[in-house]
Amino acid sequence: MLSDLRHILRSLRRSPAWSLTVILTLGLGVGANAMMFGVVDRLMVRPFPLLDQSQEVHRVYLQSTYQGKTRTFSIIPYTRYLDLTRDTRSFAQTAAVTERMLPVGTGPATRERNVVGASAGFFTFFRARPVQGRFFGPAEDLTPVGTPVAVLGFAFWQSEFGGRAALGESIRIGSSDYVIIGVAPRDFIGVSEGTTPAVFIPITSFPLAAGENKANDYYTRYNWDWVTVVARRQPGISEDAASADLTRAYSASRAAQRAITPSVLPDSIAHPRAIAGAIRTPAGPAAGLESRTLLWVTGVAAIVLVIACANVANLMLARMLRRRREIAVRLALGVRRSRLVGQVMLESVVLAGLGGLAGVLIAQWAGIAFRRMVLPPESPLAIVTDWRTLLAAAGIALLAGIATAITPALFAIGGDLTDAFKAGAREGTRQRSVARSLLLILQAALSVMLLVGAHLFVRSLDHVRSVRLGYDPAPVLMAMTEMRGLRLDSASMVTLRRRLLATARGIPGVVAASRVNSRPFGTNTARLIVPGIDSVERLGRFNFQVADPDYFTVMDTRIVRGRGFTNADDERGARVVVVSESMARALWPNRNPLGECITAIFDTGSGETPSCSTVVGVAEDGMNQNLTDDPRFMYYLPMDQVNPAWGTQMFVRVDAGRVGQLGEQVRDRLSAAMPGEGYVTVQPLEDLVLRQQRSWRLGASMFVAFGLLALLVAAVGLYGVIAYDVTSRMHELGVRIALGAQSGHVVRLVVGHGVRLALVGVGIGGLVALLLAPWLEPLLYRQSARDPGTYSQVAGVLLAVAALAAAVPAFRATRADPNAALRSE
Repeated sequence: MLSDLRHILRSLRRSPAWSLTVILTLGLGVGANAMMFGVVDRLMVRPFPLLDQSQEVHRVYLQSTYQGKTRTFSIIPYTRYLDLTRDTRSFAQTAAVTERMLPVGTGPATRERNVVGASAGFFTFFRARPVQGRFFGPAEDLTPVGTPVAVLGFAFWQSEFGGRAALGESIRIGSSDYVIIGVAPRDFIGVSEGTTPAVFIPITSFPLAAGENKANDYYTRYNWDWVTVVARRQPGISEDAASADLTRAYSASRAAQRAITPSVLPDSIAHPRAIAGAIRTPAGPAAGLESRTLLWVTGVAAIVLVIACANVANLMLARMLRRRREIAVRLALGVRRSRLVGQVMLESVVLAGLGGLAGVLIAQWAGIAFRRMVLPPESPLAIVTDWRTLLAAAGIALLAGIATAITPALFAIGGDLTDAFKAGAREGTRQRSVARSLLLILQAALSVMLLVGAHLFVRSLDHVRSVRLGYDPAPVLMAMTEMRGLRLDSASMVTLRRRLLATARGIPGVVAASRVNSRPFGTNTARLIVPGIDSVERLGRFNFQVADPDYFTVMDTRIVRGRGFTNADDERGARVVVVSESMARALWPNRNPLGECITAIFDTGSGETPSCSTVVGVAEDGMNQNLTDDPRFMYYLPMDQVNPAWGTQMFVRVDAGRVGQLGEQVRDRLSAAMPGEGYVTVQPLEDLVLRQQRSWRLGASMFVAFGLLALLVAAVGLYGVIAYDVTSRMHELGVRIALGAQSGHVVRLVVGHGVRLALVGVGIGGLVALLLAPWLEPLLYRQSARDPGTYSQVAGVLLAVAALAAAVPAFRATRADPNAALRSE
């Protein structure tokens, strides 16, 4: 074997261009798959660090049917968590956990950090011992308000405290001061799937730290979804039995909620179900569109590897054909065929190993690009910096090496020595390898599939970007106020809100500003009563926005009928409401909605039931929940008529193109107007929209990257096949020219051969893509997966590339020397 290895390395050095082509081709295939393995492993497969007996730990998911659609969610009210814990018997332990970016620190050093609220039993799920101090216990996690103690995350402790002893010190989190009692071990992140946690606090102290107005009743009511539940199964309890137990408890919890809120749908309609599912959310039943797209992209990476392997197998087979007489001589001298097969396999594995090393470097570079293009900036994802991904890359490379050696090995086993010795100038005149043609057709077919997917995702992303949202996010900044524990009475709060609004409007470059109580892609619902309709909730979810009269101007939301708000719509004026077009059609079909009446019942702090609000305007539909085609039921209420002290957020419209320039200025000016330790955070509204578009951007960017890569590899493969075919047929081509064939005839002969192979691949690939269309279409946005234009354009591109790849060896064929062909006779 060592002798064979030395021979192989000398052979590779003698053919540097061929060797480099093979190594890079395999490197691209291995690198693409190593990168995708690293992404999928970290996001969907790998247990959380230090999690004990991870196969028995689940995240709890709840399902219910709404308007015929089953919805799955993992964020629930804390009261629901208490119900599930009390009424189930299948779990050895349960815990509630939540996280949010909250201000940590005081003065200029204040920064928003990821703060995790966890119940006391949460730490027992992990094999974790604090580096310093201790974790908090049950006595510090009691309702209504837990003890203000904190456990620092290891990275935060190192960066902010320098790794020194910090026990007993006070740290400001949100609006409360916490005493540091411990430091979590290195790599401990709990079950966080985004930004690494900075601080862990008792979950019962979290509402107060977050400044929530529900801090007094979060544990008795069901009007705030904010916690996720993790649970460990009892020994001997199956997942199905645990899910059935959870379902019974969920049904009982809904009955308790219905006693408080009669509008909760009965079980006969909602069909509630609970699931003990995957601890990783992207791998669970609540996995979103992004996770499903990621799995498709992983399959695409595997196809790229198959194309690369087919190309390398073709290159190796061409090399074996060129060495046909050498192989025949070696066999005639007594070399066993098994020895030749072993050499072929060893050479392939060596090349795959070198390709694997190149693939790791490619995966690292591609992973950085992947993070920048697709993942949020705060994502902690690293691609190939751990043994799991490196081991996977080695396994993929070994598999590729074996796969690429099969066809050349079969060639080494077979063959007739007599034919090989007889071969002379006419060698290869009709020796067109069926295997090489089939490999080329396979590459073309797979490339068509990838290019079809890439084209569909690009068009889908174009649709997403061009769709009218019902507002224009590009020139709008979101400003959110944080009081940091300062308590103001209602009148003082109104004065502060109006002062902030006036300050924002006075900043140069600001066009308009509006106070609001929520932002797009959040949930803001209230009980709705409409005369003549028994249960409005049966029609769907109705979200509300509370805003001042400038809201529609700031957001560029068009009023299609009636009017928007005016300054006269204050606490002294008649109660009014503006509804969306979809809401108007759903509530009053075939009727004029203007003048109709609705009543929204929610806690305004006054304890009074509001009177009916008259519809004075109809606004265009806005996408405030997601970017799908679900009904956009939205209504707008004047802030002064609901609660003038509301409006913790503000939308600020600035001059076009100046969002990036004015963001810091708006934050500084508004923060300076805040009392005490209060401050303001500012974020472009477009960031929320881009986050919603992430799955389509993921599909478009990765499909395009892999599709172009596959097209390049297939083109190189076609060029290699045609070039070798031309070289082996130079005698035949010389005879043709001697007999009067024109250059154009020779070019058409060679190019036609390549195009015919590509045409067969296009037909097969297009057919397979059509068969896969039903599974791909749910990932697209307003785009058919069977679009004829897409298939025809992809076919045209691939055939053009095939013709171009065949053109170079075709023109070489026209230089065949007829004299050499005749002399050889």
